[in-house]
Amino acid sequence: MENGKVPASGPKKLPFTPKAIIHQKFGTKACYTVEEVQEVVQNGCPGLVIPQRGPCLYRCSLQLPEFSVVSEAFRRKKDAEQSAAEKAIQQLGIQPKEVNLTVEQAWDELVGRLSYLFSIEFLPAIHPLSGHFRAALAREGHLNGFIPLVAIATFDAKINSLCKYISSEMESNPSLVMSLIVEAAKRLEDSLLFSEEKRSLKRLTPHPPEIIQSLPKNEPNFPESISFEAIRVPSSAEKTVEPVILNASSGNYYLDVIAKELGVKDASKVLISRTIGKASSETRLYFCAPESTTIGSSSELYMKQASSFKGYVNTIATYLSGQEICGDAILASVGYTWKSTDLFYEDLSLRAYYRILANKIPSGIYKLSREAILAAELPTAFTTRSNWRGSFPRDILCTFCRQHRLSEPVFSSDSIEPLPDLPGRKRLRDTSSGENETNEGGLAATAVAQEGCNLVYRCTVKIYSKCQELILLCSPKESYKKQIDAMHSTALKVLSWLDRFLDKVDMSAEEITSSAKGFDILIYPQQLVKEFTLCQTLPKYQWGSATVAGNFVCPSYSNVQNNTLEEELSSGTTPSSGSLVCVTYKIYLATERECIMEHLEGSEEFEFEIGSGAVSPVLEAVVTQMSVDQSACFIMELPAKEIVLAVAHDSANIISLLSSGTCLMKCEVTLLRVTVPLEDRMEQALFSPPLSKQRVEYAVQQIRESCAASLVDFGCGSGSLLESLLAYRTSLEKIAGVDISQRALARAAKILNSKLNGNIEAEQPINSIKSAILYDGSILSCDSRLCGYDIATCLEVIEHMEEHDACLFGDIVLRSFCPQILIVSTPNYEYNVILQKSTPQYHDDDPDEKSQQQLCKFRNHDHKFEWTRQQFCEWASELALRHNYAVEFSGVGGEANEEPGFASQIAVFRRNDSSPVNADFPEHYDVIWEWSSNNK
Repeated sequence: MENGKVPASGPKKLPFTPKAIIHQKFGTKACYTVEEVQEVVQNGCPGLVIPQRGPCLYRCSLQLPEFSVVSEAFRRKKDAEQSAAEKAIQQLGIQPKEVNLTVEQAWDELVGRLSYLFSIEFLPAIHPLSGHFRAALAREGHLNGFIPLVAIATFDAKINSLCKYISSEMESNPSLVMSLIVEAAKRLEDSLLFSEEKRSLKRLTPHPPEIIQSLPKNEPNFPESISFEAIRVPSSAEKTVEPVILNASSGNYYLDVIAKELGVKDASKVLISRTIGKASSETRLYFCAPESTTIGSSSELYMKQASSFKGYVNTIATYLSGQEICGDAILASVGYTWKSTDLFYEDLSLRAYYRILANKIPSGIYKLSREAILAAELPTAFTTRSNWRGSFPRDILCTFCRQHRLSEPVFSSDSIEPLPDLPGRKRLRDTSSGENETNEGGLAATAVAQEGCNLVYRCTVKIYSKCQELILLCSPKESYKKQIDAMHSTALKVLSWLDRFLDKVDMSAEEITSSAKGFDILIYPQQLVKEFTLCQTLPKYQWGSATVAGNFVCPSYSNVQNNTLEEELSSGTTPSSGSLVCVTYKIYLATERECIMEHLEGSEEFEFEIGSGAVSPVLEAVVTQMSVDQSACFIMELPAKEIVLAVAHDSANIISLLSSGTCLMKCEVTLLRVTVPLEDRMEQALFSPPLSKQRVEYAVQQIRESCAASLVDFGCGSGSLLESLLAYRTSLEKIAGVDISQRALARAAKILNSKLNGNIEAEQPINSIKSAILYDGSILSCDSRLCGYDIATCLEVIEHMEEHDACLFGDIVLRSFCPQILIVSTPNYEYNVILQKSTPQYHDDDPDEKSQQQLCKFRNHDHKFEWTRQQFCEWASELALRHNYAVEFSGVGGEANEEPGFASQIAVFRRNDSSPVNADFPEHYDVIWEWSSNNK
C-alpha cells in the first residue's frame, strides 16, 4: 500500500454529531429550545390511588430559517437536542460523512489550518488563539509578531485533532504537536518564519496598518492595569505553596509575564499543561521547558527531552496535569476564550488551590458538592434518593475518573427474576454479599417475590485507564428493585474503597487486593499502581474527619447531663436513625481564649440523614442528642492545615493564626427541623392513635393481665417503650433495656431519669418502679443478668436484623433468658400496600419513589426483611415448639379477619413450665445507666 494512503491511526474516526453538522450549515441561526415534560405512568398497584409522577423528561424544539422540528422526550437535555438536530438533518436530506483521513490528507489539512491561523481573516476572530496573535503584535523588540509554538499547540483544538491522525503518540506525548507544527510550517516557508531559538512562528509579510488599527479594542470598562493572583507550586517538598501577584497590563503578553515569574526571559521558554479541573476552565500549570529541548527535523518528528535535565520533578504539578513537570510551576486561571476578545483572568487563591486538591478524591468531590468540607462526609450507604444530598455516587465516580484522566466508568446492569419461595420453607436472605443490601425503600433481592414485582437488578462497574487497561471491577451480589439504585449503590462501594486506598496508596499488592475484597472489588494491582503512583508523596489525601475535643458526648447520663445544650429551647422532637434533619451550623477557627474567631464554614440550612454517615461523626453525635430549636456549642480538634486553608477566605490571616499554635475549632449548631422516616410518616397518616402507641398499649394490657413485676425491653433504642410505660399504672417494679447503640441509650437514660425522678417526688406516684437499668450490648448475646424476667418485649426490632439473626434471637431469648412471657411485634408486609395508598405527597420526596416499580418497598430503608402473616406464623410456631412455649397471635392497626390483617403483627409466647432458670452465663453487657428509688 502506498505511503500516505493508509488511514491514519490514533483518534477514533467518528462522524460529526448532528448538532455539529447543523452548526456547520446554519451557525447561530439554529435556535434550540428545551422544555421539561412530565410522563404519566400507570401505578399498577391494587388500591393505590395516589397520582404517580414519572421521571423528569426533556423535549427540544429546533428552529431553523426555513422550518422547525421537535424531538422525542429524553431524560437528558443534550440527548433531546441531538435528536432534534438529527430530525432536521433527515428533513434536509444531508448524509453525514465519516471523518477518516489518511496521513497525507491530515498533513494537507494541518498545513491549510496553519495558513488560515496566520491569515488576515483570523486575526480579528473570537477564538482562544486569536488573542495570542493580537498580543504578539504588541510584543517589543525582536519578539514582535512571534507566536510561541506552545500557544498554537495548546489553544487550537483543530491542530491537535489533525496531529492525532498523523501520529498515534500524540495521546501520550502532547508536546509532539509542536514538532508537527514546525514540519507543516516548512511547507509554508514562503509565508511563515520559524525561529528555533525563539521556538516561535511569525508571518513573513506584516499585517497592513489599517488591519491592525481596525482590530477589536478593549471594552471601555476593561482595566488598563491587570493584576491577578496565581499560585507558585514549588518542586521542592521543603518549600511551601504560596500565592504570587502577576501583572498583565495592557500591552504585556501574559505568557511573557508568567515566563518572567518563572525566571526565564520570554514565553518561548514556557510550556503549558492541560486544563486543571473542568474542561471549560482556563486554569492551567505553566512551567519551564528544559534547556535541552529541541524541535526535531522531518525525519525526527518528536520533542526530545534529555534525561539529564537538572531539576526536581514537581510531584504535585505532575500529578495535577498528568504530564511530567520539572522545576517550579505557576498555577493560574488566565487566557483568551471563545466568549470575548479581551483577556480573561481571575484570582486563584490558596483556598482554590486546596479545593482543587480536594476534588481529586471521592470524599472531597462529595464535600465540595455540598459546600461543606468540614461538616460533610461521603455517606457509607445509599439509602433513599430523597434523603441523599450532594452529588450522586454515579456522578462522583464519573468526576473522579475524569479528574484522574481515566476512561469513563462502565456500568452494566442485569435484570434477574427473584427466586420463588419454596413450599414449607421460610424465605431467608442471602447474607454473604455484605452489609448494605437494601435499596432506597429497603427492598432486597429476595424480598420482591411478591405479586407485581417481577424483576430486580444487579450492577457491575468497570474502570479502565485511558489505554483501556482494566484497573478495577466491582460486582456486588446485592440486588435492587430499581436499576438506578443498583448503579448508585455499586458506585458508592467503589468510591468508599478508593477513598481508603488513596489515604494509603503505599499498600502492597496483597494489601490492596485484600482490602478490596471486602467491597466486592477485584483489583488489577499493576495497572492500579501505575495510574496512582504519583499519589504516594502527596499530603492532600489525609483528609480525615475531625474528632471531638474532650469528653462532650458520652453514653452515660451523668455526662450527657453536663453538656452544653441549652435545655430551655428544647421542643422535644429528637432525630432517630433514618430521620432527615436540617441544621444551621457555623464553624470557627479560634484561639484558645477565644479572643480571635475567624469564620471558616457554615450553612443556614444544612440537611443530612441520621445514620448514613453523611456528616462528621462528632456533629452527628451532638445533633442526635438535641431537640428541634435546641442549640449546642462544642470544640473540635483541629484538622490538617490543608483542610483549613480549603475553607478559609482569608488565607493570610488563617496561616498567621495557625502558626501561633494556640488554635482550636469551635462549632455552633441549631437543629431546625426533623423529618421522620417514611415508616413513621405512613403510620401517622393512617392510624389514630399512632401505630407505635397502639403497640405500647397492647404491651401494657399484657403486663397488667400477667401481674409481671419485671420487664426487659430487647432493642429498647432511645427508650420510647420504657418511657411510655411510666405513664401507666402497672405491677412493674423493675425495668431494663438493652440496645447496641450508645447514642440511643444516652437519650433513653436522660428521658427515664427525668421521668422517674419526677414521679418519685409526687405524693402518689403513677407507677411502682423501684429500679431501672440500661445495658449496652447485642441482643444476640447471652447475659445472666437478664435471665428470669417475668416479661420481655421486642417491638419492631427483628426486621432490622438479617433473617437468620432474627431466628437466632428467638432461640437465645426462649432457651437462655427464659422469660415467662415474650411479646414480639414486626411489620406485616402484606399491609404495606394500604400504607402506601394512605401516604400523602411530600415536597421532599423523590417522585420516582412513588412509581409503580416501588409498590413492594419496605416501610423503612433499614429493614432487612418484612414477613407476611404466614411467614411470621411459621417462625413463631416453630420457635415455641422447640422451647416448650405456647404462642398466640394478634396485632394492632387493622382487623384480624379482614384482609390484609394487622399492620403490626404480634406474637405472645407463654412459658409452659416454671422450672428454675439456668443463669450461668458470662456478663457480656455494659451497664450504661442505672436508677434506684432507694437512692432518692
